[in-house]
Amino acid sequence: MAPKPSVTQVEIFGQTYSVRAAGDPAYIRELAGFVDNKMREVSEHAPTVDSAKIAILTALNISDEFFQYRSKSGSEGDPGRVAKRAIRLVEKLDEILKTSPRAIPARAGSESIGTLRGA
Repeated sequence: MAPKPSVTQVEIFGQTYSVRAAGDPAYIRELAGFVDNKMREVSEHAPTVDSAKIAILTALNISDEFFQYRSKSGSEGDPGRVAKRAIRLVEKLDEILKTSPRAIPARAGSESIGTLRGA
């Protein structure tokens, strides 16, 4: 039987989020801390960009790191523990962005970025 989802409060980029997920709350906080650090790194290079755009740029940066790691480690067929964690991190970020009250709706004619998934 799968673990029952629980709600964990996390803070990412100055905002508090309630994340519902099955798994260890400490692990969820670790993921949130990782995302928070990455968002702060991105914001240092783009201080005038709004938080939704910083979140998307952060997701792209994390995805890039994951793909580089995957190609260097030769784990195309079996992403392994670290790769699975990276996939879950991107999924959690996507989940948080969907529930964020500060999320910016897509404008007519603009492209949207879907959920990033591992191979």
